[in-house]
Amino acid sequence: MALDPLAVAVAVLFVSVGAYVRGYSGFGSSLIWVSGMSVVFPPILVVPTVYMLEIVASLGLLPGVWRQADWRSLRWLFLGVALGLPLGLYLLASLPPAPVRVAIAVVVLAATFLLSQGFALKAIPGPLPAACTGTVSGLLNGWTGIGGPPVILFYFSAPAPIQVSRASLIAFLFVLDVIALALAGTQDLVTREVFMMAALLAAPVLIGIWLGNRRFVQTPPAAFRRFVVVLLALLSCAVLVRAWLA
Repeated sequence: MALDPLAVAVAVLFVSVGAYVRGYSGFGSSLIWVSGMSVVFPPILVVPTVYMLEIVASLGLLPGVWRQADWRSLRWLFLGVALGLPLGLYLLASLPPAPVRVAIAVVVLAATFLLSQGFALKAIPGPLPAACTGTVSGLLNGWTGIGGPPVILFYFSAPAPIQVSRASLIAFLFVLDVIALALAGTQDLVTREVFMMAALLAAPVLIGIWLGNRRFVQTPPAAFRRFVVVLLALLSCAVLVRAWLA
């Protein structure tokens, strides 16, 4: 399949915006990339490409946040991902993802409302809630390319410093997408066109990540939390629109 230059230009625009958001907040890029790129390319090309771009994005951020991540909870999240991701990839290859996108958007909007009203957990959840969150995230990431929302809510409703929440998200998304890309390869979803797309879009990703990360280090914690709530609401609305247009 030849890559249309106009379609690639549209993809570059969405990827640049998503990369800036990812560099600033530590999340949000996959939903922007999947939603925008799916306008001009089929999901079976977009989702594996986004896995690759997410890995590139994480590699640009990991060195600066590695020691800040909460690795105790991350271990249980990764265990859950290993259970849920294979099923999600099977569903990607065999079922439409639109209905589950609607469910994701509704749940995230409800949780966003709670966060905006000051809802917070007293501690980071233990092993069982973390493993269940990871399972849901893995399933959603394999099926729709949007696995971040459950883990975003997991960390940003907990009383951890924003640096810890952001760092943990970056580390989680990196491992999630490495596993997802490897499993996608076993199902013949990683094609020559996927590699071409990822190579074309890698530079906009790195530039956007660098600019967004510079913005984060200048932002007070309270302002950052407000941004997270607004971003979650916008992303939820984007998921609903995408499901409606599918």
